[in-house]
Order: sequence, then C-alpha cells, then structure tokens
Amino acid sequence: QVCAQLCRRPCYCPWVPPRCPRGSPLVLDGCGCCKICARRLGEPCDFLHVCDQSQGLVCDYSTAPAGTGATCNFEDSEEGCEVNGRVYRDGEVFQPSCKLQCRCLDGGFTCVPLCQEDVRLPTPDCPYPRRVEVPGKCCPEWICEARDQHLLRDAAAVSPLLPYPCQEWGTEWSACSATCGVGFSTRVSNQNRYCRLETQRRLCMARPCPALPAAFPA
Repeated sequence: QVCAQLCRRPCYCPWVPPRCPRGSPLVLDGCGCCKICARRLGEPCDFLHVCDQSQGLVCDYSTAPAGTGATCNFEDSEEGCEVNGRVYRDGEVFQPSCKLQCRCLDGGFTCVPLCQEDVRLPTPDCPYPRRVEVPGKCCPEWICEARDQHLLRDAAAVSPLLPYPCQEWGTEWSACSATCGVGFSTRVSNQNRYCRLETQRRLCMARPCPALPAAFPA
C-alpha cells in the first residue's frame, strides 16, 4: 500500500546520479527506481531514503517520537562508530593506517601504535640519531646523521611556516580520568618534532570536587 502511494511508474530519474559523501554508496531507493546516496549511521531515513545495508544499518523507528522521522541504526541495536566515513561494529578491530590499530568500543574507538616508540640516545658512534621514513616500509627507522646535516635540520625546524613537517593525524582526547578535580586525558598523535605517533597526556577537570562538610577536618 505504501509502495503504491509513493512509487510512480514508470521511473523518472535524473540523468546524472548524485555525488555521495565519502563512505556513502549509491543504492536504489525504496521504490527500486532511482539511484540515491545511502543514509549512514544516525542520519534520517524513511521508505524512500534507505540506509546503507552493507554496513548492517536499518531504518529504526523505535527511538523516534510520535510524528517524527526515523534514523539509521544497527539492526541488532549494537553501538558502532564511524571513522573516515566508514561504520564499524562494536568490538570490531580495524587499521586506519599501517601505523595504527584501533578498536570500536561503545560508540567510540581506542587506538594503539603499531610502530615502536623507542628513543635512541646519542652515542659516540652515532651522535645525532634521527628517525626517517623509509620507502616501502611503514614504520620509520633510526639513522645516524652527520653534524652539518644535523645543524641544517635544526635551522629548518625553527621556521615559522610549518610547525611540524608532516600531515596531522591523531585521535580525539579521551575522557578525563577523574570525575571531579584534576585528572588527565590521553590521545595518540603525530604532532611532535619527529612526526612519529606517540601517546600524549594533558591535564583536565570535568568539574570541581564538592567541598567537605565543615564538621570534618581537612
């Protein structure tokens, strides 16, 4: 009955199919007539505007208040996460790059670096160690640099044009470790002098802790 009311025959579709955002494939609409962009996790949907079934999404009306539309959700109501336009199931492990392995967990994701984060100190036989990208290899490797090259590199490092000589990549800051008062949050980022992935920390405070009652000593 719904199909008969919403779907016209024969089909009349645009000559040029729509350009979809990254991670949203072209699919047939609910009438099986025209190509449309599949809706992604959390986006509105209805009979015509279908969800991306390749990601296990269905049009979920259960959480929609009366008189409002539905949204795309996982069929088994599990939480997932979307990274770079792709949806991952809760508990799924994936690699956004060869240097990082991530795991989808409770709507977010946590990542660990796959490359070693070792630090090489200067030695008599290698006074200026430096990590460099090696063609054909994912993880950077340590090399020994001559003194004149080392001085030239330090001069270029203080240039105000580029704070870091690499494209920024990193995860979001995690939730604060303390529910009240000062705690810390962490992230994985390559924004450092050597452009290598490392775990960074910063202080945070979700809210001040409540004051103790006056009857109790500090």
